Amino acid sequence: MSTRINVVTLAVADLERALAFYREALGLDSPGVTGAQFPGDDTHPAGAVVMFQLERGLTLALYPRSELAKDAEIAAGPAQSGEFSLGTLVATRADVDTVLARAEAAGATVTPPHDRPWGIYSGYFRDLAGTSGRSSTTQADTEPRPKDADYARHQERHPSRPATSKAKNTARPSC
Repeated sequence: MSTRINVVTLAVADLERALAFYREALGLDSPGVTGAQFPGDDTHPAGAVVMFQLERGLTLALYPRSELAKDAEIAAGPAQSGEFSLGTLVATRADVDTVLARAEAAGATVTPPHDRPWGIYSGYFRDLAGTSGRSSTTQADTEPRPKDADYARHQERHPSRPATSKAKNTARPSC
């Protein structure tokens, strides 16, 4: 048996608002909320969900936080960000800036993009529920960095790996 991840489900506070955000911020396409005809109760989850069919068979699902907790038979907890990030790999620094600007225009909280000592340029944003950190990164189109404190720490930890990459464009499709 071959195992692969096919569905990433994000717990959200407001399904309609989250649907609008992912459509606006990332330009994702979805038929909208489906499964609303399946009501839940105090112990059984309702069926309302949003799904975005991404590339290579990957699905991004949005599910109300309370219903996901019921489905997994765990206590519903507060939204927490920083525990993971969903990355969008793009080809250029300008593309990183564009993704972040679109997310911010759609209501996301954005951190300023920055160069990392290992050769990527990235920034993060949190969706409207504050539950998912998303990054936009690229290893192409980066310039060498000055030898600052980040560079020095990287070189101490990884002396055989350069801190920047001039590799040819290795951008992958967004997902």
